[in-house]
Amino acid sequence: MKQQMIMPIDYDPTRWAEHTAYTDPGRHAELLQAVPPDLDQLSAVARNLIIHYRASAMELPEETKPDINARWLEAILDLDQQRHPGDLAAERDPLSRVQGCCRDHSLFAAAVLRQHDQPARIRYGFAGYFAPGFHVDHVVVERWLPDEHRWLRFDPEVEEPWESMPTPRDIPPGTGQPYETAAEAWTAYRNGSIDPQTYGVGTDVPIRGPWFLQCAVLIDAAFRAGTELLLWDGWGAMSDPDGPTEDQVEIADQLSELIMKADAGDVAAERELITRMQSDPTVAVPETVLMISPWGEPPQPTDLTRSAVIGS
Repeated sequence: MKQQMIMPIDYDPTRWAEHTAYTDPGRHAELLQAVPPDLDQLSAVARNLIIHYRASAMELPEETKPDINARWLEAILDLDQQRHPGDLAAERDPLSRVQGCCRDHSLFAAAVLRQHDQPARIRYGFAGYFAPGFHVDHVVVERWLPDEHRWLRFDPEVEEPWESMPTPRDIPPGTGQPYETAAEAWTAYRNGSIDPQTYGVGTDVPIRGPWFLQCAVLIDAAFRAGTELLLWDGWGAMSDPDGPTEDQVEIADQLSELIMKADAGDVAAERELITRMQSDPTVAVPETVLMISPWGEPPQPTDLTRSAVIGS
């Protein structure tokens, strides 16, 4: 029987029906409203707007490389509308799509659902279905199903079922499944049940291992608290390739326990997780993070105040 994220009767998901600063479409609200909340359709629109900067296997334009740092959905839609004014479902030439990654596909999908007042959130973890024997860091979406009182997990980047991912619109949760959250992967590493060197950015990228798993836990914890960062944002609680330190291990242990309890329906654990990520100075995302671009550019201190980038 497929595992499900069934929540207790007193669980209230309505906070996830509201836009965060990251999914707020701003001036593009009508365009987003026009996208149906059907998972197949909104996933197709996400792939139509955004092309993966690294995994597309295409030679993408040099001049649109900075697209990948568009952290706010409104900024992503600004870029798209400069190139393709109008209907988001109208087909775009792949080379003129907004360069982005899984985080951006999922952010868009969650934004569409929230625009239709449907609770949705994005999650960071590892997909075991892109490369045999390797778990690629990846962002997916969870949609609330009120009739079933559970979160449904789906991957907007995967168009059709694969042998390694037979149910992209309803991915079963849990350790050992095709998709594992960062907390599940970290806990499995700490238990000695996985090789952490098989968890990372990709088989051809030497960004992997315990330090990267520790960072992934912090990012998913931030996501769970509504701070939907770029995947190359960093701050003090995170490890670097020489780590993790004992303190950073303890942070990942504590947050992973809270995340896994929250995912299993522990309402108190979810409240504690959100409170810690918003107010505990040892783990909370600060107003300024260090953006470490995958293009190899120098790390850049970046203000997370939305008005610093997007005008009102």
